[in-house]
Parts: sequence; C-alpha cells; structure tokens
Amino acid sequence: MNNGKSFDSGKFSHKLQGIATEIHDATEYCQRDPIALLALLRQLEFLHRQIRDGVFVDSLPDNRQALYSLLKDVESEGGWPYIERMRLQAFLVNLQPDSESNTENGE
Repeated sequence: MNNGKSFDSGKFSHKLQGIATEIHDATEYCQRDPIALLALLRQLEFLHRQIRDGVFVDSLPDNRQALYSLLKDVESEGGWPYIERMRLQAFLVNLQPDSESNTENGE
C-alpha cells in the first residue's frame, strides 16, 4: 500500500502543520474579502477531490484485512473527510433588514 516508501509520521505531521499554517495565513490575508475567501474554499475543495479521486483511490487496500484496518481507522479517527458547503439560508441570515428597504426604495 505504501509503494515501498517508509512513512515517517513525525515528519508528515510537521508537514501537515505547515500546510495548516499556510492556509490559516491565507485566510487572515483574505479576511473581509468574500471573493478571495471563496476562491480559497474552491481551491481546498479542488485539492480534496484531486487527492480523493487520485492518489487515495490508488492507495486503497487490495485485501480484506487491510481494508478492515483502514475502515477501523476511519471510524476511530473521526470519520470520512467531508467539505460541507454553505446553504443559501446561511447567506440570507447575513443580510441586514435595512438592505431590503433600500432595494424597495430603488436605492
């Protein structure tokens, strides 16, 4: 499953932390810019899909014991990763009541 590569979990954990820090920094940089934040979310979703449909599928176990081990890990470590999309109602909550009256008045 690991294609003969040795896995150093400490090194990988450090690399993941670096990625998380970069994403956090990008979020801070884009703060109050919904278009930039939306672009960031789209990029994260694209990367998620690319990893899931590419190298993850290619690395799936080819025997029952390894598959069971993977599923057990998924269950014990928090389930399947999922990127949830915001619902339209969540956008509407952010509308201020006076913006509706301005629209009615032609402003």
